[in-house]
Order: sequence, then structure tokens, then C-alpha cells
Amino acid sequence: MLRRLRRPTTAVVVALVATVGTLTACEPVPPTPVDIYSFAGGCHALRDATTGRVVRLDALGATTVADAARATPFRMQATALGRYLFFGPDGRMLQVAPLGTVTTTKTPGPPADWTITASGAQVSFAALTNGRGLTVDRSGRVAHSTLVEARWELVGATGCAAFPDIDPGMTGTPLRGPSPTARVRGFLDAHTHVSAFRFLGGRFHCGRPWSPYGVTVALEDCLDHQGMGVAAAAENLLATGSPVGTHDPDGWPTFAGWPRPESLTHEGTYWRWIERAWRGGLRIMVNDLVENGALCEIYPLKAGTSCNEMDSVRMQAADMYALQDYIDAQFKGPGKGFFRIVTSSAEARRVINEGKLAVVLGVEVSEVLDCGRTGQTPHCTEQMIDDGLDELHDLGVRSLFPVHKFDNALGGTAYDDGATGLLVNVGNRWATGEWWSPEQCAPGAAEHDNEPTNLNGNQEVLAAVLGEGVRPLLGGDLPAYPMGPLCNPRGLTDLGRHAIEALADRGMIIETDHLSVKARQETLAILERRGYSGLITSHSWGDGTSQERLQDLGGVVAPYAVTSSDYVEDWRRARATRAPGLFGIGYGTDTNGLGAQADVRPGNAANPVRYPFRTFDGGTVVDRHRSGTRVWDINTDGAAHYGLFPDWVEDLRVIAGPQIVEDLANGAEAYLQMWARAERAAR
Repeated sequence: MLRRLRRPTTAVVVALVATVGTLTACEPVPPTPVDIYSFAGGCHALRDATTGRVVRLDALGATTVADAARATPFRMQATALGRYLFFGPDGRMLQVAPLGTVTTTKTPGPPADWTITASGAQVSFAALTNGRGLTVDRSGRVAHSTLVEARWELVGATGCAAFPDIDPGMTGTPLRGPSPTARVRGFLDAHTHVSAFRFLGGRFHCGRPWSPYGVTVALEDCLDHQGMGVAAAAENLLATGSPVGTHDPDGWPTFAGWPRPESLTHEGTYWRWIERAWRGGLRIMVNDLVENGALCEIYPLKAGTSCNEMDSVRMQAADMYALQDYIDAQFKGPGKGFFRIVTSSAEARRVINEGKLAVVLGVEVSEVLDCGRTGQTPHCTEQMIDDGLDELHDLGVRSLFPVHKFDNALGGTAYDDGATGLLVNVGNRWATGEWWSPEQCAPGAAEHDNEPTNLNGNQEVLAAVLGEGVRPLLGGDLPAYPMGPLCNPRGLTDLGRHAIEALADRGMIIETDHLSVKARQETLAILERRGYSGLITSHSWGDGTSQERLQDLGGVVAPYAVTSSDYVEDWRRARATRAPGLFGIGYGTDTNGLGAQADVRPGNAANPVRYPFRTFDGGTVVDRHRSGTRVWDINTDGAAHYGLFPDWVEDLRVIAGPQIVEDLANGAEAYLQMWARAERAAR
């Protein structure tokens, strides 16, 4: 039987203050409220505020004892803003159990997740699973009950265990600006996919950038990858070109098999790795909310989420705000974390000058705004485009690809080749009723699109990865693609031209990558007529002629963050064709996308990255990074995960000198200036 406790009275403090010419008595001053976020990561004992007894773990769960020296010290591990695990020295945590009892577990999850509220100097804890309060029964055992009282105190303690996690492993303070409006310094990643754990129904991608319950839950491999990854057909195909193969499924703590630069189905942006990239100089990250509805419908494994691309975009936008809140919780309160989603160039500038990371939301889906097509019949209207852009703007989206992997109702795509091209071409057929249909480029054409890989001979591979449901698509006459150069005959449609104008009207940033050469040229012509500079090539899918036109307009170039020696060549080309004014360059990591990450630079033994080194501003020391029991080195591992991109930038400096780092450090400012011009041009 639970005893009802009398709510303790609050002592009244009376003070005298001087006013002009008089001495008056103040009203009673209430005690300073407890900051419920301040306990994150701290070591505390839990004390019953009424009896003064402290909580001690035992074999059955937890009880209260009079001797304060016997209290169990708990690491207060934040699971969200205002929610905590009580993590004991032996890894046991308090959890709710049947019949009002509280037991312990070593498996973090909702039963061990407690919501905190404050009343005066005391706090209350309610179970996440049933809302019942943490209390004490008549025998002095810790229990949970509907009789919630503000009756606990958290008392500073020692002897806590460290909650399992990844340390960014850097010393120093990220660069801050002298004022909120000052020119910024730092790197631009114009293309990544932090929210891709939702991709293709939520079972294609393994791991996620965070879990309320920590790294041991976030960085687990997919269930179908167990047994050395024999059944991981998609991972094997994308990494090796064959659906047959193996990989070690161990993530945390050994990371024996992943992440790797060529591993495209495993999480690469765990939040601590993002933190390391930020501490290493990253100041703007464009996170593209990504989905492919057709491949989601075809892929046999799903987590029960919608395959509609715009539904996935909405869910992923919510995920990004949840990640921001989670990081805030680790940094002890709303707005205190380094990860800040921004919706204007001025807000981004302020965030960066505070020494934090500005996160811009973009959209990269194949049927954007539900503008797919069946044959020549579009699935959207101009009004749907306008309404959809307004909705995305309200969600915080400021950057958008009009076309991604498929020919959609807005225009033609640039095609894919290789293993990815095989998968995506099947998706194009599923979504539109047509295979890709390239033509020989016009004689003398300066540019061309990618050359699709022939499907004949690859039917078994596709069935192994996508399931037997694709067999009907792969029967009959499959297209046989001629030798290149090949061009997509599809340019912008009337709806596509409307979408480009509508994006510019709203001051949004237009992504020119993935458009067919014809569609890209038509897009640039519209923007040149308007004098609109809110555009970017964010991961090297554009052609050289279009890139020069983009630069002349004031757009930003961010080549794909490939192996450092190849990126240096992209930088040199962009620098040679730069427009007057500030030149800053970004990079597009495409982490968690279906593209390999920067690999080890060939021949680097002669001039390797030497650890430790300092960041571009000299303020932070970077050493080899440890995640769990594994130590990473850019010289031997490449940019296997997102936290290694500061090391990749140092590799660029080693082979190209200080100018490339200076241009990269101007990348964030160049992006902000481009964005501000776009905002001023909005109608």
C-alpha cells in the first residue's frame, strides 16, 4: 500500500530593499526553480525530500536508506529534453515494472525513461510508459504510483559510471564571431542525409544518427545483416557490385565491419561524429530530406512507414527537429546545443557567429511535391506546386531539387550508371511505366548525361536485391543502351518552368544537380533572365558549362567530397572559372546517400596527414579519432564516417597547400551571401 505524502511547505524569505528615499518590505520571494535540464550528464544521488532518505540499488530493485553515504550515484543520462535514465555504477537503471514496483535493467528503453518536472526546490519523475510517478511505498522501497508528489531532490555525488558514448576527441573552442552580423569563417557541406534512416521504408538503412537510449541502440546493424551479412544483398551490391558477399555486422563498440567509405547502407552521421565535424570547422550543413517512393514500394523489407515521398519528407523534417532537441538535452537545455536548424541567412549568420552549426533543410526526392507522372500524364498541377512549396517553406525547407533520380512531371533526370543505376532504372519503370530512354547527343554537343547500365544480364542481381516482385518488370524486351555520349531528350516541362519560377519567387535555393543537361540549361536560362543567384551545384552532378554559368550568376559550387586528390582537381577548375567577388567553395559529402565516401588517397605514404594537427583557425587540436574500441586514421580508413571530414580537409591541405583551406573556410560566407541575395530577390 502506498502512503500519501504531505506536500512540504516552502520557506518564505522576506527581504528589505531600498527605493528612492524609502525603505520598503518586499513580497515573499519564492525559491529559484530547479532547472530540469541542468542535470544532463551529471552525477547525482536521489533523495526523498520528505524523509531525507536516499535511494540505493539492491538485488530486487531500489530501496531508501538513512545513511547518505550508502546512496547509489546515478549518471543522469538525458534521453530528450526533460527526460532521463538513472544510470547506476554497474550499468543498472531504474525501470517501471508491474504492480507498481520498480526494478532495474541494463537495457535502456522506454521502461527506464523518466520525465522530470519541478516544483520549487523539489522534482518529480514520471514513467514514460505509463505516466505514473516515482515514489516510495510503506516499506521504504522505490515504487511508481498515480500519487505523484514533488518530493525528490537530486544531490551532487561522485562515483558515477560513464554512459556509453563516443567522445569527439578534440581540445579547444570552436571559432566565434565578433558580432551576430560579422562575416563568418568555416566549412560548408552542401549535401548530406542525416535523416536517411527513414529511407525506403526504414529497413534499408542500418543504424541512425541518434537514439534516446544512446550509441548502443543507435549504431546497431540491420537484422538481415546478421550472420556476417550474407543476406545483406543491397549492401553487398552497392559496395562490391555483387549481391553475394559478406561483411562484419558489428557496429558499436568494435566497428569491425562498418562504417566504411564504400558501405552505403550503414549510418555515417551519428551525432557525435557530426559534433566532431563541427568542432573541426564545419559551420553550414545542408541536410537533404531524401526518399524514393518507387524503390520503397519495391524493396521487400519495411518498418511500416509510408512510401509516399512527401510523407517521408514531413516525417524526416520532424526527425531533424527531434535531433536538435536531443542534442540540446545533452547540452543542458533548449537552444544550448551546437546543432541549430535555420530558416534565413541572417539566422544562420547569427548561429555561426555564436560558434555553432547552422543546419539548412533541403529536399531531394524523385517525385517532389507529388509531381510524378505516368507516361506523359503529370500527377500534379501548378496549384499543387505552389501549395507544396508553401508547406515546405513552413516546415523550414529552404533548398530543393526539382528533379532527382526519375524523369518526373517537372523535367528529365541525368541518369545513374553502375549498380545504383540498375536499381534506379527499375524504380523509374515502376513509377512512370517507362524505362529511361536516352538518345545520342546532338553532333557537337559540349555536354552529355550519364550512360545507363544495360539491364539485360542483370535480372538475377535485381531480383536478389529487390525481391521476386520485380520479375514482371524484367521480362520481355528490355532496353539496350548504345554507346555514348548519351543525352536525356527530356528538359523542363511547363510545370517544371513554373516550379523554377515559384522557387525563385520564394527566395529558395535551387539545386541544379540531377537535372538532365537539357533541363539544367533551361533552368539556367530562366534564372539568368531574372538575375537570380540562389542556386548551387552540391555534389558534382552538373556539367562544366553549366557550372560556369552558375558561378557567373553568383551561385555556389560544392563538388562531391571524393578522394582528396580528385577533389583538388574539382577545386582548381572551380577556382579557374570563379566570378568576381568572394570565392568560397563547399563540398558535398552525400553521407548516408547512395554514393561512396572519400576513400584513402593513393600514394599517401609519402606525405600522409600527421597527427595531431590544428584546425584551419588554429583553435582546436585534432588527433586520431576513437569510436568505441576502434581508432580511425584518414591515411588508412578514408572518410569512413562523418567525423573524419576535418581530417579529410587536412589531407587537402597536405597535397594542395593553404589556399584550398582558405577557399573552404570562405565556403560558409559564400553560401550566406548567395542565400541573402536570393531572399532579397523573392517576390
